[in-house]
Amino acid sequence: MNTINCKGTLIDLNRPKVMGILNCTPDSFFDGGKYKDEKEIVTQVQKMLAEGATFIDIGAYSSRPGAIHISEEEELQRLLPVVTLLTKEFPSIILSIDTFRSQVAKKAIALGASMINDISGGNADPNMFETVVDLQVPYIAMHMQGTPQNMQTNPQYDNCTEEILKDFATKAHQLKSKGLNDLIFDVGFGFGKTIAHNYELLHNLDRFQQLDCPILTGISRKSMLYKPLEISPDKALNATSITNSIAINKGTQILRVHDVKEAMEVLKIHELLSTHSA
Repeated sequence: MNTINCKGTLIDLNRPKVMGILNCTPDSFFDGGKYKDEKEIVTQVQKMLAEGATFIDIGAYSSRPGAIHISEEEELQRLLPVVTLLTKEFPSIILSIDTFRSQVAKKAIALGASMINDISGGNADPNMFETVVDLQVPYIAMHMQGTPQNMQTNPQYDNCTEEILKDFATKAHQLKSKGLNDLIFDVGFGFGKTIAHNYELLHNLDRFQQLDCPILTGISRKSMLYKPLEISPDKALNATSITNSIAINKGTQILRVHDVKEAMEVLKIHELLSTHSA
């Protein structure tokens, strides 16, 4: 459960790790359009790696609520040059590709990416499960109700935690029976959930340990933090650190963040506390 294989590099998740976010999109909710040329991209990735990121997650399809749907061709045009650039600049980099399209996954892995982060958990592309099994790369399956275009219209659950646990258990069985070795789950904060649903999931996050798969939490600067506090995403770093700390205490093994340095500080304090718990 606690080791994943990223192109021959074994990552031990007994000590939680940080995944830094690089958005190659013009319209992401926090940093859309910020990294437009090669120099800006390399500088930002260099900074995140120096601050302690184990993984860099690259997305070329904006999944913020109401985002504009783009074609596979446009996603590839945005993404593949960045994968090529970063694998050349940082030969040992572990790149995660944020895509729900199996062909995008296949082409990015062929260029040197190491893992796939699918916001649809395999629901958007019927070929995704077979693809990641064939590629034998770590696969992050996130839960999303609906699509980015409609997911926040009126999300409803009878029991949010139980329904997502059941969905994940089904997918774990499907993928492991097909032969996938490294499966990671993400409950999908903000993806087809109300603020109340998000806090229910945060409260119950430790229950997802029963899946016997690593858990990734992506809560960085999201609206579940800044809306109740009546602030903007750029003011939500303090709230992000607080919720990252809660997530780590509830068993999260990977934090997906915009702010690597602060997330690493959360992990350091958590580790110091753990060494003194009897």
